[in-house]
Amino acid sequence: MTDVEQVVVVVPAHNELEHLPNCLCALTTAALCLPGPVLIVVVLDACDDGSERLAGEFGPDVHFVSVDAGNVGAARAAGFEYARDRCATGAAAHTWYATTDADSTVNAQWLLRMTSVDADMVLGIVRIPVWRHFTAEVARRYLHAYHSEGPGHNHIHGANMGFRADAYWRVGGFRALPTGEDVELVERFEAAGMRIHRDAKLSVATSDRRRGRAPGGFAQHLRDLRRTAGAGS
Repeated sequence: MTDVEQVVVVVPAHNELEHLPNCLCALTTAALCLPGPVLIVVVLDACDDGSERLAGEFGPDVHFVSVDAGNVGAARAAGFEYARDRCATGAAAHTWYATTDADSTVNAQWLLRMTSVDADMVLGIVRIPVWRHFTAEVARRYLHAYHSEGPGHNHIHGANMGFRADAYWRVGGFRALPTGEDVELVERFEAAGMRIHRDAKLSVATSDRRRGRAPGGFAQHLRDLRRTAGAGS
């Protein structure tokens, strides 16, 4: 998208005080690599861990908003609604939206690479740099299945996706789904005939947590692999 004039990144967070500082440090670094303004919106969803204390520590372009949805789809949607109210009227055609997760860290080129593609949506992959909570056998099974598709990929992660703002609003945005909100949004982009670019080199580091914030999400997938691997609890 060569006509990008501004970028918005939304980070939903539910009791992520441990992970948010690393996430935001990485995002603010990635923002410095772009010529235009970048607004980062952290949506604190039903937090009671003191995450709000981080507000103001990462500069004026990192905004914190609070909701009590208990729903990751609603939290992502709230972040983009907040950003739309603060962007110039008619700016959607020149605005790029991105989203990641609070337990994830992007690299410095994440936004630059995402916005350099002529597409309505860009989908990247995730990697787990350190396995702390699962056995080597679970890690082996995960990596074998995840990277068995060759040079491309067919993964969808809310931790690593971006899209044109006007395209996002055209299809109706994120819906208030407790899990799978990312997959459902991609399905609507596909149904609308949008251009979707899948980039296997666009990678975001994430955690191997046992208990996920979304039921049936990434953490559940890892626990399922542990059961099939017979690794015990």
